[in-house]
Order: sequence, then structure tokens, then C-alpha cells
Amino acid sequence: MSTSQQVEVLTLLSGADDVRCVGALSAPGAGTSVARRCGDLVELLASATAGLGQVALVDPETCTLDVVAVDRLHRAGMRVVLLLGTGDAAPAVGADAVVERSDPDRVLVSAVRAGTATLPGPAPVREPRPVQGRGKVLAVWGPTGAPGRTTLAVNLAAELGALGTDPSRYGALLADADTYGGAVAQHLGLLEEGPGLVAAARVANQGVLTVEALAGVGALVGPGTVVLTGIATPSRWTELSGPALDTVWEVARGLAAWVVVDCGFGIERDVLAGFDPLATQRDDATLSALRAADVVLVVGGADAVGVRRLVRAVGDLDDLGVAVGAQRVVAVNRVRASAAGPRPAQAVREVLARFAGVQDVRVLPDDPVACDRALLAGLALRDASPGSAVRAEIVRLAESLHGAPAGRAGRVRGGSRRGGARRVPEQAH
Repeated sequence: MSTSQQVEVLTLLSGADDVRCVGALSAPGAGTSVARRCGDLVELLASATAGLGQVALVDPETCTLDVVAVDRLHRAGMRVVLLLGTGDAAPAVGADAVVERSDPDRVLVSAVRAGTATLPGPAPVREPRPVQGRGKVLAVWGPTGAPGRTTLAVNLAAELGALGTDPSRYGALLADADTYGGAVAQHLGLLEEGPGLVAAARVANQGVLTVEALAGVGALVGPGTVVLTGIATPSRWTELSGPALDTVWEVARGLAAWVVVDCGFGIERDVLAGFDPLATQRDDATLSALRAADVVLVVGGADAVGVRRLVRAVGDLDDLGVAVGAQRVVAVNRVRASAAGPRPAQAVREVLARFAGVQDVRVLPDDPVACDRALLAGLALRDASPGSAVRAEIVRLAESLHGAPAGRAGRVRGGSRRGGARRVPEQAH
């Protein structure tokens, strides 16, 4: 930012800090001016949305400044600078700069003008302990009516969890981010009380989510697999904000080699919704997962309607512009002759190659008996129907994603959920 520009500042401070900082920012030659002294967070957000300032100087002790609030300030074009007590740790809410109350006025003014993220003084933000390598995020998504999104997410997580070899972390973490009809808990026979993903998002929103905290809200369901259950009541979608989930996925990379996210079908932002275009929207959870994804698994059905929707869905992902650098895998589920003709797999591949430009298609056979058995038992296919045809294809897909030699996933190993809970990996403690 040029030194000739006057920086307009919104403040949310109290007492002596307010008097001192306003004086420093309003001093001749400072290059800054106070546009508004806000009394609370609501006034600060409203002033930012109205475009009254460029930088927000906030004492986190005066309000509940969380990840969502900072994200809203950022989306309004604001920089966020925190004023902290001497030696206080900065909350991990995404602020652009931090200064201490004991810093000279020139340091305060410089931080406000620069908006830089690294300044001397404050204690470092608490970060998750590093592990060997970062886990990958796999977003399982498909258009409305796509059959088996949750079935694929659950069973891919189970197979990837079994493929994990690092004793310091899980092979897979499965998260239910479907805000329309999440069903991971039902698929695995888990209780719906206290959804783990909501708990993780709540802690992330406060800026204190760590690998240890994330492990504490997950449910162990098999060899190497932990689950964050989703909302049981669709009306609770407001508790899964995009900024909070962005943090959850990042921390989850340190807890598991694979973070498998079961997404809802919606990928739109309604700019006309309500009176606050910056507020959390229902599809934010899915969009957050797609932004974070290293791999996007696009799921569709094998019948005429399902294939048509899948063709359009591939185009919608391109138009949306999220997950641009992610590997994309297209899977067609419930492939059967009665829906796609005498050579169903070939027919599906030809249609997708011609109309969607997709050359590599994963084809999963229709196997209702195996899937029904697993759902009734509340188990993954590797536990309920290990020799089924559909499980064999899911194993091949998991091994391909994981880079493991064919046959590594094998049959069921010990340590399933029915056999008792496993300990959290040592790294997570």
C-alpha cells in the first residue's frame, strides 16, 4: 500500500486502548484515520459491509471474534489487525496482523497500514503438531439424485483406512458434510446425538482446533478409520460455515492420510438470499470441501436420467471454478443391463466420453444384496460383504487413489468397530 494513501480504520476497542490507538491513528502524518469507533461486533460488521473502512483494529477481548466474523470482514474487503495483551497468544481466526498493547505507536500504525501477517511481539498461534506429510482431501460429490454418494464415501474411507501404514495417524477420516440428507451415521450404525463435524466446526470457529481436539470428537469405526458424523436435522445447516470447515479440513490433514468428505449435491451461492450476502449459506459446506479437495470423486447413476445429470454435473464443476487443480475421478454407480443396455459399462463410457469428454470412468456394478446387508448391519462392505462385486471395484478405486499395489486392501483385518475401539494414534495425543 502506498504511503501517500490515507487508510481508513474501523476500531473495536475499549478504555485506555481506545483513546491511545485512536490518537495514534489520527496523528498528523500517520497516513491513517479512524472512520468509525464501533461499539460492538455487529456495528463493526455493518460498517465493513457498508464500505466505511479498509482495516479493522480489534481487541478480541471486547467481542467474540471468530473465524466466521473475520471471514466476513475479509469478504467485505477489510484487513484485520488484532490488539493483544503482552505475551498473549493470537487466536487462530485468520487475522492479517497482530500488535501488542506495549508496542510503540509507530509499530501500531505500521501494522495497520501494512496488514502483514508477521510482526514481532505476540506469542505464536497454536498450530497442530506436524506429521510426516500432509493428508489428502477426497470430496465425494454428485448431482441431485446421484445414487450411492454416501455408500461410496463410507466404503472408500473404510478401504483407505485399512490401507494406512503410518502408526502416527489414521488411514482415513470420514466426514459427513451433506446438509440436505446426511446419512453416514445410519450407514455405520452410529448414534446421531452430538454430530462430530458440528463439534469440530464449533471449535474451529473459536480458532482453537488442534489435531488432538479433532480426534476427540471423532468416532472410531474400524481399522484406521475415524468418523465425524453430520447433522441429523437438516435445519442445523447454519452450524457448518465454510470458513470453519476450511479449518477443519486443514487440521484433519494432520490427523489422517485421507480425509473423505461426503458432500451434498448443491454447489451454488444464492446472492439474493436474505439481506446478508456474506452470511453462511446451505451449500457452503460442500463448496468448502471442493475448494480443499485434492481429489474430487464425481458420482452419477447409470440410467438415462442419471447419466444426463452426470454430464451436466461435470460441466457445472468446470463452470464453478473450484477444485481447479484437483484430480477428478468420475464413477458411475449401479451399472446394470436393465438400465443401460446389454453392454452397460461400455455404453456408459461411450456416452461420457462423447458428451462430457471423460475418458476414464470407474464403473460400479449394481449389487443391492451386498449393499442392503451392509446397511442393515451398520457396517462397511469390507465387514458385511467382503467378497461382493461392488466391494471389489471400490477396493480397486481405493488402491488406485492410495497408490498401493493391487490386492493390498485384501479381506477383513482385525480391529473392526464391533471388536472394540482402537486407541487414538500416538501423534494425536
